[in-house]
Amino acid sequence: MASHPLIDRLTTEFGFPRLMTEEARDAYIGAPGVHVLFIPGDPVRNLETTDVAVILPELMQAFQNAFDCAVVDDAIEAATREMAAVYKTPSLIFYRAGIQIGALPRVRDWADYMARIAQILAARTEPLDA
Repeated sequence: MASHPLIDRLTTEFGFPRLMTEEARDAYIGAPGVHVLFIPGDPVRNLETTDVAVILPELMQAFQNAFDCAVVDDAIEAATREMAAVYKTPSLIFYRAGIQIGALPRVRDWADYMARIAQILAARTEPLDA
C-alpha cells in the first residue's frame, strides 16, 4: 500500500484492521453488524484519499460507532472494487452481515456524508414479510 501517515493513523491510532487478503475481507464484512471498507487508492496521485482518511473517524463518532471500519490493502484493492462495482477511489463501501448496503466514492461535503450515511444505515437487508 502506498503508505501515508494519515492512512497509517487509521490502523495504529484508531485500530482499524488492514485487510490484506480476500479471505480476511470476506470474514470482516460477513461478521454481524455494519462494516465499512475504506479503499484509499493512491494518496500520492489522489489528494482526496487523505481527506477521507481524516474524515472517516469523525464520521464514526458522528454516528456513535454505528459501524466499524477497515482499510483495504493494495493487495486486494482491485478485487474489492470489482466485487463492489465501485471503481473510484477513495471509497467507503458499507456492508451489513456480508451484504453491500451502500457506497460513497470520492470525498463529499459533511452534509452529504450525514444524509447519505443515514440512508445507508437505514437500508434493509432482510426480506420483507410476505
